[in-house]
This record gives sequence, C-alpha cells and structure tokens, in this order.
Amino acid sequence: MANWLFKEEPETYSFADLVRDGSTTWSGVANPQAQKNLRAIKKGDCVFFYATGKVKAVVGVMRVTADPTPDQADATGKRVVVTVEPVRALAAPVTLAAIKADEAFAARELVKQARLSVMPVPDALWAKVGKMAG
Repeated sequence: MANWLFKEEPETYSFADLVRDGSTTWSGVANPQAQKNLRAIKKGDCVFFYATGKVKAVVGVMRVTADPTPDQADATGKRVVVTVEPVRALAAPVTLAAIKADEAFAARELVKQARLSVMPVPDALWAKVGKMAG
C-alpha cells in the first residue's frame, strides 16, 4: 500500500462533505503530474485530505476504494479518477506552516510544488503528519 495527499478547496468539497456522502469520485484533476500520480494509486491506498485556500492544512484521512478508472467527463480519454471514502478526521489539523517548519518535508512536493494536487507521501512522513495531528 502507498500513501498519498489530495488537495481540495473546502468551499468546493470539504472533508465534512466526504463524511456526509460516505464516498466520492476524485475527479477534475488535469495537471499531467497529478494525473500520473492518480494512475499509480491502488485500491486500499491511504490518502490525506488537504484543505487548500484559507485553511491550508491536512484535515483528514481517506482510503481508496477502487483502482483508477477512466474519467467519463474527459472527452480526450486520457484522464483517470479514483473513488475514496473517509477514514477519520485528524484530531488537530496539520497546517502548511507546521509542515514547512519541519526540515523533513523540505524536499517534498507539498512544499516544492505548491500547485500539485495529487502527490505521494512516504511512510516516514505519513507517520510524522499523524504524530503532528495528535
């Protein structure tokens, strides 16, 4: 299993929306690098839900419930989507400021590629974020 981080504007779709809905198809990802990452995701992988915009924090954990499938809304047929379900909200959000303050994250996509919406999270950093969340 691998770990990932997905970004979303909470005004568009929040972690609370995901909890209410029970699952969702993660779609609308157009960036080629983010799409490459989506294609690598497998059923059972874990995902941090990162709220962008004013929040700028990891707020929850999701699980991928199906391997990537073609994005039916993409006329080119090149994009994929994945389905996720909520696992739990974090006890305390882990802010981008806290992440940037920790040298362990300095070379990671969340710090280096701020616009990337789907990115891998190594096991050690996954555990570190979990610890930071309490």
